[in-house]
Amino acid sequence: MKTENSKVNGIQKKYETVSSDVLIIGAGGAGLRAAIEAFDNEASVVVVSKSLLGKAHTVMAEGGIAASVANVDSKDNWKVHFSDTIVEGVYIGNWRMAEIMTKEAPDRVYELERYGALFDRTPDGKIMQRAFGAHTYRRLCHVGDKTGLELIRTLEDQILHRDVNVMDEVFITKLFIKNNSVSGALGIRLRTGEIILFRTKTVILCTGGAGRLYKVTSNSWESTGDGIALAYNAGAELMDMEMIQFHPTGMVYPPGVKGLLVTEGIRGEGGILLNAKGERFMLRYSPEKKELDARDVVARAIHSEIEAGRGTEHNAVYLDISQKGAKFIHQKLPGMYSQFMDFAGVDITKQPMEVAPTVHYQMGGIRVDPETCRTNIKGLFAAGEVASGLHGANRLGGNSLADILVFGKRAGLAAAIYSSKTALSSISTEEISKEIARINSFANKKKGLNPQTIIKVIGETMSEKVGIVRDGKDLGLALTKIQALRKKAKNVGVSGSLKFNPGLLSCLEVEGMLTTAEAIIRSAIARKESRGAHTRKDFPKKDPKFKKNILSYKNGNSMKLKMVSVPSMPDRLKQLVKLEVY
Repeated sequence: MKTENSKVNGIQKKYETVSSDVLIIGAGGAGLRAAIEAFDNEASVVVVSKSLLGKAHTVMAEGGIAASVANVDSKDNWKVHFSDTIVEGVYIGNWRMAEIMTKEAPDRVYELERYGALFDRTPDGKIMQRAFGAHTYRRLCHVGDKTGLELIRTLEDQILHRDVNVMDEVFITKLFIKNNSVSGALGIRLRTGEIILFRTKTVILCTGGAGRLYKVTSNSWESTGDGIALAYNAGAELMDMEMIQFHPTGMVYPPGVKGLLVTEGIRGEGGILLNAKGERFMLRYSPEKKELDARDVVARAIHSEIEAGRGTEHNAVYLDISQKGAKFIHQKLPGMYSQFMDFAGVDITKQPMEVAPTVHYQMGGIRVDPETCRTNIKGLFAAGEVASGLHGANRLGGNSLADILVFGKRAGLAAAIYSSKTALSSISTEEISKEIARINSFANKKKGLNPQTIIKVIGETMSEKVGIVRDGKDLGLALTKIQALRKKAKNVGVSGSLKFNPGLLSCLEVEGMLTTAEAIIRSAIARKESRGAHTRKDFPKKDPKFKKNILSYKNGNSMKLKMVSVPSMPDRLKQLVKLEVY
């Protein structure tokens, strides 16, 4: 690490320089697995995290890792898992990504076990698996209801035993691109306000989703679409941005925990959904799969019950697992018992829980190559929730943890190979100075607009106009609002310096949030049908001519869209899929 100087408005500004073969932005499951693979393939690796190491949003994934290890249901295999993934993605998922993930997920689970992960066990000592919505077999390998936490703990232990440079509480503000290739990035150390220039041969974006664009979400505070905006501004293509998953069950009361995830594992272990009249309403919406239908189906059913006046006083429905008994619940769902007892004063061994849909996951994201996770920018890769393609129009529960392990590994390997054949590229002082000036422009601004006023309106607009059920009029109003907010956002600023200033971080996040929101809204307007997680009141049916992926990309100062055909599946795989409108 070395310190250099840059002139900003005639004033000398120092910045540190950190060089590496691979820069990984994000320290969740995808980022840590990518770091392990890149390091093990002889690349020098730097991991930067907006939050603290070990506190990534991955810890909020509770139910399990989807992998056809067939320990509980012997008939399960990758082919059935592949079919489930394609069908529940409503035929716009990338078949090659689904094939890779379903074939490699068992190896990644066993690898995690070798790393020391403490999975729940069957009576004969194998990794236990539980049922989850729309999976044909019991497939989710789990650690009680704290699987994501155990996954992060295990990967973090591996990182700490390798010579990987982890820099937490660092926010990346810009990627530098030269001749359509990554040359570096600029970031700010949030604790001290120090500026850091990252010179690197490759960047892997593992920044997660954008749930914080909505008022009610299961996502942690970090999920503001940072990676989406970084990639978009660098010239990378986005895909399927309209596809936002609403998890059927989030907490609704008390208000301070509204949106907090209530794991699908409760329904997987036998929990049932009831309306305020005590009716098991999923028998009407999905008589065969009931509570274990796909997430979009269950979420819409709950939404419909509430809209019809059959919800609770808190605009929710009931989720009840008390019939399974206290011993079972304490063993299988200890986290959920504590969550409801501590936050809501509800004993789930005796009482039902109040739940309602909450924004949970982003199926869309950065368009990547299935084999290597590379984008259309040389040296830029993406893995995990920030990348698109695998989940299509709807993600199966448990596929997200399989995704981050499988494609985190592949991205790390591809980045290491690329960097071994590439030299560090120069970055112009002018570009560095310009970005440092932009960062500084938000600070010490006594009459600056509070960025939280913009963020609050983004949340209200997305929740009210781009929610679980949409229509063209509302989407048009939402786009107009986001465009107006973009003009207002030019005036955001905070008093105080760059050092340890949460308001400054909000200023830096706002532009990316607006870019991500615009991509979601424009794509939702363009998809004039209902498919998976995207439901249009004005176009209530699925339309075969929209069996396409929608790309968003930067063209000058404007966002453009184009539709592309879903890659054609080879006959050997078509035979595995329950064909509908393929």
